[in-house]
Amino acid sequence: MTTTDATAIEDQQAHDAAHPAPAPHAEIADPLPPRTAVAVGWVLVAGIVLAAFNFRTAVTSVGAILAELRTGLGMSETVAGLLTTLPVLAFAGLGALAPRLARRFGPRALLTGALLTMSLGLIARAWAPSTALFLLFSLMALAAGAVGNVAVPVIVKRYFPNRIGLMTTAYSTTLAAGAAVAAAATAPIDHLAGDWRIAMAVWAVPALVAIVPWLLWRPAPAAAGVAPIGRLHGVRRSRLAWMMLLLFGCQSAIAYILMGWTTTILAADGMTAAAAGSMLGLLTIVQIPVSVIVPILTVRWGPRPVFLILMACYPPAIAGLWIDGGGALTWLWMALFGIGTSVFPLVLTLFGLRARTPAGTSALSSFAQSGGYLIAGVGPLAVGWVYGLTGSWSVPFGFVAALTVLLFCSGLYVIRERYIEDELRDHE
Repeated sequence: MTTTDATAIEDQQAHDAAHPAPAPHAEIADPLPPRTAVAVGWVLVAGIVLAAFNFRTAVTSVGAILAELRTGLGMSETVAGLLTTLPVLAFAGLGALAPRLARRFGPRALLTGALLTMSLGLIARAWAPSTALFLLFSLMALAAGAVGNVAVPVIVKRYFPNRIGLMTTAYSTTLAAGAAVAAAATAPIDHLAGDWRIAMAVWAVPALVAIVPWLLWRPAPAAAGVAPIGRLHGVRRSRLAWMMLLLFGCQSAIAYILMGWTTTILAADGMTAAAAGSMLGLLTIVQIPVSVIVPILTVRWGPRPVFLILMACYPPAIAGLWIDGGGALTWLWMALFGIGTSVFPLVLTLFGLRARTPAGTSALSSFAQSGGYLIAGVGPLAVGWVYGLTGSWSVPFGFVAALTVLLFCSGLYVIRERYIEDELRDHE
């Protein structure tokens, strides 16, 4: 680490010690009555929750009516495969820009702009006349999720430093609920409207509603003595950052493999399409209540016991689905996978717990997610490629098992109490 990097870290830590992260009402320029201050805090909470609901709707709404979409646009199988990989590429690329945008424009303008861009993208892609324009507007539709993935953990760390577990619970649960609602409701909307374009465009409505709290929330950091979110240099030299990247990437790869290939695997084992779809739905449903308790328990118990409990679900789930996929206990294997893949809200919580400053949280979140989503994107493609070569699911299941081992090893490093700022300072 250079002297400049070390000085930047020390200056950031010194400033945060002198100016601790404020409560939401501290962002208002003029002194406010207690009730007004509380109301302002709840506006920010509403902004986070409503925004999170929309971060996955652009993804799961496509999967629900992919067949109709392909027919309507004359989309080839190759392009359809690109479409399913596009979200992780967008999350990686646009997510890497989020910290810079947050420093320049602030969280209010950033989330407002991202949600507005998402709304326009959802409407535009629904009536796109060609596949190329559909993909282009899909990138716009994915903007809010890509930016929010990185920005929300930083906002939680900055404005709710003593409520990280509770706020991460609200965020991750609403994120899962939004994904599940879009996946479950898009096809029925298509059936009622008789037009898949309307079924896709309708998800612009909750995105527009989510903008309202961000327009009402009026932060004034300078008046409250709060400095803008700084930048932490030298993140690539941190072992913690690389382990967080590996942890995030492996858990995301496993999740995307399950979402993309579970129904195919179960159908190959003799299960009907409807039953296979219900098993995938079970996985999503199980994640919602688990996402509620994981961040809270992570803060209360510490991350180690929570991580070990979640990881204990993977071996029986992998073995059960591998050996007895399509059998009477398939529901149990999918439920265990639903619990295990709830490592995701644990990682979101650790972005705040493994940094002393908002700058550290921003650096960890951006670095881990931008690189991690690239790993996640490779996972489903690798499974399809290997299955195409071998015609057997044994090697893909072995690949999932290998990802689980990497997930476990990287997690053992991350769950120990350590902070990225300290690690960078120790490597001067």
